[in-house]
Order: sequence, then C-alpha cells, then structure tokens
Amino acid sequence: MNALGSLLLVLLLAGLGFAGGQVAGLRPLFGVVVPYAAFVIFLLGVSHRVVLWARAPVPFRIPTTCGQQRSLSWIKPSRLENPSSTLGVVGRMALEVGLFRSLFRNTRTELREGPRLGYGEAKLLWVAALAFHWAFLLVILRHLRFFLEPVPAVVAALASVDSFFEIGTPGLYATDIVLAGALGYLLLRRLLSPQARYLSLFGDYFALFLLLGLAASGILMRYAVRIDTVAVKQLALGLVTLSPVVPGEVGPLFFSHLFLLSVLGAYCPFSKLMHMGGVFLSPTRNLANTSRMKRHVNPWNYPVDVHTYAQWEDAFRDKLKAAGLPLEKE
Repeated sequence: MNALGSLLLVLLLAGLGFAGGQVAGLRPLFGVVVPYAAFVIFLLGVSHRVVLWARAPVPFRIPTTCGQQRSLSWIKPSRLENPSSTLGVVGRMALEVGLFRSLFRNTRTELREGPRLGYGEAKLLWVAALAFHWAFLLVILRHLRFFLEPVPAVVAALASVDSFFEIGTPGLYATDIVLAGALGYLLLRRLLSPQARYLSLFGDYFALFLLLGLAASGILMRYAVRIDTVAVKQLALGLVTLSPVVPGEVGPLFFSHLFLLSVLGAYCPFSKLMHMGGVFLSPTRNLANTSRMKRHVNPWNYPVDVHTYAQWEDAFRDKLKAAGLPLEKE
C-alpha cells in the first residue's frame, strides 16, 4: 500500500508539472516560482538540520568499531576500522563516503531448511547503492553545463567521457543506464524482499519513485521527446542570475522534470535523504576512539549532594550487622 500510494502521488506530481507546462499562464509558476521556493526550503531545511546536529552534545566517544583498538606497542591496531587519530578518522570517513565501506560488510539473514537461520553476503546491495550515488553525482555535475557560461572544460570533458560509447544520436550516456538500473534494483529489492518490504515506509518509496521519475523524464527528453536545449539553458541561466525568463519553446515534459526536481529538493530536508549531510556529523563515524588513552569527563556535570556508600553503611550499620551482612568498616 505504501508503494502504490507513493507511486500514485509521484505520477500525480509529474502530471501536474506536465499540465502546468502546457498552459502559458502557469509556466512562470512552474518554471520560476516553484524552483525558487524549493531551493529556499532546501537551503533553510538543510541548514536547520545541520545546525541541530552540530549543537547536539556528544560528551563521550561513541564510534562504532570493528577492529583492534590501539593499546600496547606489540599489538597491531586497526587504523581505519578503529582509528585513534584524526588522520585515521579522515581515512575512515573518506572510505565511508566514497566507497560505502560499512555497507560493503553488510550481511543478509534468511531462514533456511531445518529451520535454521543462515547468513550470507549482500554485495549486490553495495554495488547498486554505490552505482546509484556515483551516477547521480556525475549526472548533477554534467548538468552544470546548463547553469554556466562558458561551460568549464572539466564539465565538457566529463560529458564527453560519459558518452564514450557513441551509440546513437545523441550519444548514449553511461550514467543514464547505471542510474536507472541501480534505482530499479533498489526499488525491486524493497518490493520483493519480505524483510525490506516490512521495514519500508511511505517516505522510502516516495523518494525512490521521485528519483525514478526524475531519471525517466530526463532520459525521455534526451533520447525520445526532443526539447530545445538552448531554451532550457536560457531558463537555467536566468534562474541562477536572478533574472528568470521562461521561453515558450520549452516542452511540457521539461516542466514535469523540473517540478519533480523541485519536489525532491523541498522534500530532502524532511526525509532520510538528509543522510548525505548526517554522515559527516555522526559521532559513531567522525570521532577517534581514544576512550582508553584519554579520560573523557562530561563537561555538563555540575556539583550535587551525594550520599556515599560509607555514609549509607554508617546509617544502617546496626541493621546490617544484625542481618549478618559484611561491612567495610567494623
């Protein structure tokens, strides 16, 4: 039900953007007002979440580790799995952000004949997640050619490398295939796996269908429904320079694509998509494990009146002695 509801909502949003692109009077709304509003919501929402996370007190070292901690000189420590220095934390974070190191070690559980519980590798999930994130990043970087004039040589080179297959006209982008395939796998995994389906919420499917709708509309505009890219760049440059102009030559499919992107941006601060910023502020990842090398005292401790065990024993000495219980002081 969550999957069907989110799919219908995304289709409704895509249809709303498509319909708005067909009405001349609504094009400024869907081409200018909505993107600006989505950008403001994204910027304020992300900033608010990051500030809240940054202000959260972390008085103790709580990194999750799976390697040997630094101790005696003759015991080899695991410098990345259990970092004890800032350099080790930087290396661990680089592997986590760039290669999803913790997801690489992910395992799956399944009930086998017997019945008995079995464990196995889940490398396909790691491959799909890594492929999606890197492909999505490259697609975003490739789209910079619409927002910059002149187009930087790096962006042009990236687009050239991305289409090195030279299949058809225009050239087939490898990231388009990788992005669509990875999203398809992530969606099918949630639909077909009983465990993943049980844990999946409406927001999980909604984000996936939004991304799929965004990718599908973009692929359609490049390979099937041709649009005026010059007009698209004119609109994009106008948005960036705060002098927006909505050309009439842009097709309705573009407005559907832009509206889905705006919804995704506005939805991001309120969803699990905020893990893109949260991973850098997670105390289970960004702290060195120095709990045995340094004493960490809670800085928010304040003096309070305490009742020590010695005082308690003095108060109940007669009763404790009568009951035959051992006493520290006779």
